[in-house]
Amino acid sequence: MPANETRAASLLTSIRTWIRRYRLQLILALRVTVGALSAFALAQVLHLHLPLWAVLTSVIVTQMSLGRSVKVAKDYLIGTFAGVAYGGAIAILIPHDSEWALLAVLALAIAPLAFIASFRANFNVLPVTAIIVLLVPSMQHVSPAASALDRVLEVTVGGAVGFVVSFLLFPSRAHAITIQAAADMLDLMADALSKFLEDHTRELDQAERRRIQDGIASALTRLNMTGAEAEHERNARLTSGPDTGPLLRTLLRLRHDIVLLGRVVGCELPEEVTERLTPPLEHIEAAGRDFLRASGAALRDQKPPPSLDAVEAAFRDYIEEFGAVRYEGLTRDMKSEAAERFFALGFALEQLREHMFEVHRVVGEWVHE
Repeated sequence: MPANETRAASLLTSIRTWIRRYRLQLILALRVTVGALSAFALAQVLHLHLPLWAVLTSVIVTQMSLGRSVKVAKDYLIGTFAGVAYGGAIAILIPHDSEWALLAVLALAIAPLAFIASFRANFNVLPVTAIIVLLVPSMQHVSPAASALDRVLEVTVGGAVGFVVSFLLFPSRAHAITIQAAADMLDLMADALSKFLEDHTRELDQAERRRIQDGIASALTRLNMTGAEAEHERNARLTSGPDTGPLLRTLLRLRHDIVLLGRVVGCELPEEVTERLTPPLEHIEAAGRDFLRASGAALRDQKPPPSLDAVEAAFRDYIEEFGAVRYEGLTRDMKSEAAERFFALGFALEQLREHMFEVHRVVGEWVHE
């Protein structure tokens, strides 16, 4: 193949890879652009005085997922209508012909709405709307009532256009994004489990352990955010996906198990105890790692969850060996710290086993929908 064709093929492959990697971001950029242009065109057709607010509202409402668009649109419209009602009432009922009077009315409009918005960050639009309703009449020579009505129409047009574009143009369901986020978190926890148990007598470097746990915490934050968006879709009857609560709670519990496991491994145990516990712990590491990764793959591919047989057998072997070590009195001569970690490790693994069974159940619920 000529050099030029080789370079062209390589370039096309790189472009396709880049597009696949940033697919959601590119779709969002397209939706925001189409929504903004559509809102501006519709505002011009309807002869709205300030098309700017229709365009800005459309951009604000157009979000990564449909569920988030529903939430943002609801909050923005409620905040706008409340701000219009309060700002319009202040503008109509209190005369403000002089600059000092306008300053006083402006303070009266902003202060209580800013106080309310301080409790609800999604209502930051309240004081902004009141300011617009108060100041626009003096700039455009229209009445406060007309300014309030224009603001409502502009935001309604922008919100409606933003939502319709989000719904029709390559819609990204929060349900599907939640599945991907959950699968990513399962992969991270599989890696952490393997890292902690591959040599349970070696304590990880503090920075390495923090990096692992911070990565899982960030994944959990993303999952909670997309899960909330998926619930907005369910409440709006835009999806028939399952309740996100059980999935989020199960992965949160599993994350707690990983945190505890990271704290208790790495303690030097008596040689005989180490020799007897190492083989079953290696089996748990391999079986647990494979199960968590396979569960993530099952979510992505929407296939039945993996079998629990290997996990159950590995934990059964460990429980039997753990009980035998205790029965034979091998824990009596342990140092206090070693004994504490020995029993804490047993508790952490018992919780891990229980929550892996929950993972199997909730993955089955999500892939059967």
